[in-house]
Amino acid sequence: MSASTNPRSTIYNDRRTTATAGAKPRVPSIRAARQERPSSAGDILPDDSASNAPQKPSTSSRFNGYSRNTSQRQTERLRSQVTTRESLQVRTKSPVKSYAVDGNGVDIRQPRLPDYNRMSSPTPATISVSRKEEVTLPPWKPKASLIPHTTAPLAARISVPPLASLLPETLEPPSLGQLSPHAQEAAILEDILYVLMGFEGQYIRFAESYKPSVEKDRLAGPSFRILPGLDPSLRDLTVSVLKLATYYSAIEAFVEVQSREEFGATNHALCASIRKLLKDYLVLITQLENRLITNESFSLHILHLHTLPTNHMMFQVYTLAQEILKKNALLDEDLDDSVDDLDDVDNVLEQLREGGELAPGGMRKTICTGGNVLRLLTNRLSYMSGDPAARTLLQTLLRDASRPYMTMLNEWLHHGGIKDPHGEFLIKEQKSIKRERLEEDYTDEYWEKRYTIRDPDVPPQLEAVKAKVLLAGKYLNVVRECGGVDISTEVHDVPKSFDDHRFLDNINGAYAHANSSLLSLLLTTHALSARLQSMKHYFFLDHSDFFTYFLDLSASELKRPSKQVNVSKLQSLLDIVLRQPGSIAAQDPFKEDVKVQMNDVKLTKFLTTVVSVRGLDSDDLNDNASSIEKYRTPSIYAPSIIEEDSNMTGFEALEFKFSVPFPLSLVISSKTVLRYQILFRYLLSMRHLETLLLNTWEDHNKVLSWTHRSNNPRLEMFKRRAWTLRSRMLVFCQQFSYYCTAEVMEPNWRKLMERVNGCDTQNDQGPGPPKVSRTVDELMNDHVDFLDTCLKECMLMNARLLRVWHLHNPEDCPLY
Repeated sequence: MSASTNPRSTIYNDRRTTATAGAKPRVPSIRAARQERPSSAGDILPDDSASNAPQKPSTSSRFNGYSRNTSQRQTERLRSQVTTRESLQVRTKSPVKSYAVDGNGVDIRQPRLPDYNRMSSPTPATISVSRKEEVTLPPWKPKASLIPHTTAPLAARISVPPLASLLPETLEPPSLGQLSPHAQEAAILEDILYVLMGFEGQYIRFAESYKPSVEKDRLAGPSFRILPGLDPSLRDLTVSVLKLATYYSAIEAFVEVQSREEFGATNHALCASIRKLLKDYLVLITQLENRLITNESFSLHILHLHTLPTNHMMFQVYTLAQEILKKNALLDEDLDDSVDDLDDVDNVLEQLREGGELAPGGMRKTICTGGNVLRLLTNRLSYMSGDPAARTLLQTLLRDASRPYMTMLNEWLHHGGIKDPHGEFLIKEQKSIKRERLEEDYTDEYWEKRYTIRDPDVPPQLEAVKAKVLLAGKYLNVVRECGGVDISTEVHDVPKSFDDHRFLDNINGAYAHANSSLLSLLLTTHALSARLQSMKHYFFLDHSDFFTYFLDLSASELKRPSKQVNVSKLQSLLDIVLRQPGSIAAQDPFKEDVKVQMNDVKLTKFLTTVVSVRGLDSDDLNDNASSIEKYRTPSIYAPSIIEEDSNMTGFEALEFKFSVPFPLSLVISSKTVLRYQILFRYLLSMRHLETLLLNTWEDHNKVLSWTHRSNNPRLEMFKRRAWTLRSRMLVFCQQFSYYCTAEVMEPNWRKLMERVNGCDTQNDQGPGPPKVSRTVDELMNDHVDFLDTCLKECMLMNARLLRVWHLHNPEDCPLY
């Protein structure tokens, strides 16, 4: 097909060639020029058309001169028309390109455009003048450069093209007011196709307030201005379509920024999903361009109708992107953000442990990653549930964005490990807390603070099961450190996104499996019940024949002040007693874990300080028991909390230390051993007082001064009163010891062992899906509750009774 029959194809081929060189002004379409100039058959006649034209034969000589003059005038007119057509065809082709090299050595191809203001004079003289003026035009040399690499691998690295407002006046297109409405529509249609891809057009340009080199402006999206002179009806449709261009440019900038490494895998997956949508968007623009080239009836109204569904889709993505950017403080100035991070004590300490800096510049800014992104998507999905198109779009984005999060979740649930380089998972790991510190950890930091939940970052889908997620990974982590989990095996047949119907079943099944694995490890492999029974022998003086023998051997050493007691000698005596044949301790496989140590603070002073530190009433058991953990073991931390007692004897300072290997140290932790030590020292004081009163009874029966009956009635009355007091004190000590052991500790102990052994029996379940009847955390809480109940019922958590006991200390009874 010739150029005269279908000129739009030729125009678009030429203009698409020039458009690839960058954003620069384009030559008006022949379609617009054709509306201004009517076409005729004479415009396309060849050069020899005058000689081949038919002429009437001459019959008279008087007509010879007239016909000759007429023929010459027609020939000149045809040559003028042919020359004018050739000049117009030359001017509507692709602009002549000149090449330049910028400072970076990059070749810059710049078209040299004709002057459209002179196109209306189709004379040969004017053509020659215009060609001379083209040569003398000042050069327009925009420069392009390469942007340095960023952590976003797919981000554009070409500098922003120059604005159309910087063009010289000689390169400006004809005014819209000089064009007919049909020509205006043709020019605006071509501009819109470029603007929809993020470039400026000839008549549609960026607003003066928009700076494409500023990242904040690019993220907010450009606003456009239309050159004056456009028909009002066309302007309204154009303004409506230009919203789509704003959405596209802002979303494209959002994808480039959020693809940086610091924004995490969830943002990266969201950007990858949005890129698919942008690819479909560009396919639509290509189809619209094809319709414009091939369809003569294609109009601005038809283009507007075709872009309405896409406009709605892009609006949803645009509003979502703006919300995420506001969370990241990329649209508003946030100067105090890094300073506010100093208020998070845990993050500050963790960064200092990892060798970070405390300066505001060294603190990581709070950004919207991981669960926060998924929360925004979920909330928008609930808000737009009545819009089918928006719901489908947001479901797709949520499904794609949740895939890396689900990968981390499955790794945590099935292997007990965290692969979270960007800190976006709901479980936070404090790597500075290691299990080697369990022996000195009196606050259970390893179990309670090693793995914690980031509450602000929990996705709504995991809000109801976040405790199970935390415990499942913690249980498996313990089993993995003991060699019970093969982390090299890959997990198959697990949900990959939140919309999978197996999502909750996966969490519940992993939680049940992890719980049963750790219970089996504690109760079967490491014999938790036997460990607890062994601790009962040593700390509660159950079957304590060995302890009576130990007190007899070490009495001379324990009578000395606590600072002068030889702990090594006491440890040797204890080892001898524990290996004594016939003793119950001789058959104990854990006797090597019992060690002797001396405390620096009296028991009554320690308990009084612990209970009264917060001014609590004696009925508040939980708070008083938790306050014990703040003071930890007095022998280690007492110098900074409680003053030492220099007049203590070895009997008052003696206590046992029980070493427990991992993972039993999670159940028999340092804070539970501290409670065992308090009860042991209390029973030891009662046992020692009972021994002293028995020795006093022997003196009353053997010493002559007590057995001889005197004639002085007052002296006999004094002896009788002393015997009565000694007898009552002995009965009280015996009865109170019986109460503490037989009526408090023994019943509670049986309840504890029933629950522990119940875990063991319930752990052996039949075929079918695993069910959780008892958990490791419940077992740990049962153990702590047992000890707290013993402390309360033995009246060691009653502030008023402790004050009376401190004033009338049973340890002062030896003065009797």
